[in-house]
Amino acid sequence: MTTYATISVPAEVKKLLEKAKGDDEWGKFLLDLYLEAKRLKGKKAFEELANMLNKEDLKAILESSKEFRERLALR
Repeated sequence: MTTYATISVPAEVKKLLEKAKGDDEWGKFLLDLYLEAKRLKGKKAFEELANMLNKEDLKAILESSKEFRERLALR
């Protein structure tokens, strides 16, 4: 049996969220919202890291990854 909890938010926030959720259930809507935010944060972090690295760095990482997988496969 699933238990439920109440989350207090300002009325303005609830009104915006209700409009965005449409016919979805609150649990599904909030979980989808959380997962999307998490995905976007990861994507942003990856892009920032990629922008910090030059082509030589990326090539070295690729080679290191390849070597690691080959050594792992030999075991």
